[in-house]
Amino acid sequence: MEVSAKKPVIAIVDDDADVRETLSALMETSGFAPVVFHDSNSFKSSESLQDFDLALIDLRLRAESGLALAIHIRETSELPIVMLTGVGDEIDKIIGLETGADDYLMKPFNPRELVARIRAVLRRYGHGVSTATKVGQDQEIVFGDKKVNLKRRELLDRNGDEIPLTNAEYILLEYFVKNPDRIIPRTDLMREIGSDMQRYVDRTIDVLILRLRRKIESVPSKPIHLQTRRAQGYIFVLQADAS
Repeated sequence: MEVSAKKPVIAIVDDDADVRETLSALMETSGFAPVVFHDSNSFKSSESLQDFDLALIDLRLRAESGLALAIHIRETSELPIVMLTGVGDEIDKIIGLETGADDYLMKPFNPRELVARIRAVLRRYGHGVSTATKVGQDQEIVFGDKKVNLKRRELLDRNGDEIPLTNAEYILLEYFVKNPDRIIPRTDLMREIGSDMQRYVDRTIDVLILRLRRKIESVPSKPIHLQTRRAQGYIFVLQADAS
């Protein structure tokens, strides 16, 4: 696979030849290096996922679905995922995010909007941004037996091992740890993830919160850090009493 190392490599998985051609041309003119696949199997049989910077996946692939492919990717990798679909069902949006997708855009899409979404996701993962970003002296925030490294954008366990997070999960967690001990409405969380979230339903935030709790709480059904305040929002408690 001969692609420029200086350009983010975008894997395009779509079973429509015309769409693949359109997306590939769009990626090239936008400064990306596209690699196209006609189905999930061809993508899986390609080189290591480390060769890609982002996967652009059609939700409604005719063989294995885009959702199944996203689940497969998440089982082994934190490769950023943007999903495309022609279906406007809000349930699909929720399921897409549950699989670990970072963003979601419906066909037909505005080319400039798609490029902007891809660039935003890549920035959140640290692609194409300066490593000299000033974080300050406190580059880690500790809660319980875990800590968030703000410079490396990582969640670490008590042994210093990374706990994998999707882009959306990390954005929420960083927002929570930077704004502890105050009730945060769901609408604030949606704005933090991005203005594009106005296309989603409130249930989307609940799904992300559930996934995040599974990774930071000892007993997700009885959270001590990421707590719910009924009809108000959520509150993050840094120094929680786990007794």
